[in-house]
Amino acid sequence: MPTSHLCVVIVGGLHADARQAAVARLLADVPGSVALHHDLATAAAGTVVRTIRDATGIVSAGETPLVNDCACCALREDLVPELRRLAAAGLTRLAVVELWDSVEPKAMAEVVAAGGLRLTSVITAVDPALLLPCLANGDDLAEVGLAAAATDRRTVADTFARQLEYAPVLAVASSEQADDEDRALLAQLHPTARQVPIDALDVTDGEPRSGRTGSALVDAAFAGFDVEAAAAAQHPACALLPAEADEAGVGTLVWHRRRPFHPERLYAALEDLTCAAARSRGRFWLADRPDTLLHWDAAGGALCVESAGPWLASLPDAAWDMVPPVRRAAAALDWHPEHGDCCQHLVFTSPGLDREGLELLLQSCLLTDAEYAAGPAAWKRLPPAFDSLLEV
Repeated sequence: MPTSHLCVVIVGGLHADARQAAVARLLADVPGSVALHHDLATAAAGTVVRTIRDATGIVSAGETPLVNDCACCALREDLVPELRRLAAAGLTRLAVVELWDSVEPKAMAEVVAAGGLRLTSVITAVDPALLLPCLANGDDLAEVGLAAAATDRRTVADTFARQLEYAPVLAVASSEQADDEDRALLAQLHPTARQVPIDALDVTDGEPRSGRTGSALVDAAFAGFDVEAAAAAQHPACALLPAEADEAGVGTLVWHRRRPFHPERLYAALEDLTCAAARSRGRFWLADRPDTLLHWDAAGGALCVESAGPWLASLPDAAWDMVPPVRRAAAALDWHPEHGDCCQHLVFTSPGLDREGLELLLQSCLLTDAEYAAGPAAWKRLPPAFDSLLEV
């Protein structure tokens, strides 16, 4: 249970100017608010610099040492005690946790919630004009000075994608460089997100809403946040993926089939499929691993394939009680009388999406009628082309 009346909102994102503008707006509009920021840029020197500021400037600053040579680990160790100190003092209404550029909000949200603090929102700040450049950037974070640890192997594109898709609220910067294509791409990448212009007022009939300061961002910051529901929404088995869309030159293709992929043909097509869209994600089914749910996660021309555990159809009835209810509900909504929840459910979003070419390529990777008719025992004898990707 929360330890006090202190509310905590996390604001993150690689678009530093937009993030800083969103934080400044919250500090200006919420009396008794402070922002905590851990600067990981100094990690190479062995420390992380923490600053606490309010609307007038820096209130305090200090350093915390690295933990296991990991800047993010140091952030985790230092953040909750600082928030608890603010809560105990009883003088702060809202603590704005401004994440450093490449820090992902999911881990920090779970740390804050586990610390018994009241997390009321997670917000990712976005400049629409920078959306496609970030998603197309396959550089390692280390190459651009944004790695959070020596072992950090993330890329700019996949980090930004996770920052964007985890947050239920997007604080959108006003940008003269952004066009309709940028805005359509943002809407299609995260269609369920609440988009809040950073400089917009929260009004009713032309007047600020009663009890609010007038900022739409303030309303979003106190809206409430469910850590467990947010985690479930990211799990490949039950993620709420984007729907079909086509607007302003940006398209989203939803590809859903009930036949497994041939491992060799899919592997041979991976490069073309990965480069076919700015962002693709979902779950898929390989014939030689018929019981394994596989996660597809691609951005910036790079693909990550991981096992996400078994399909529910492969589990004995007794094991179902150990599966989270949200997972069972998602499977029930997409249950097939023969294959259960086993399926291909991949979503591709991009400007200039070649729908026809993409569908033909995906279709060519499925088992043929003869291969399918041979049955699961024969499927398992197909060459295991994905062993190297799955580190078997």
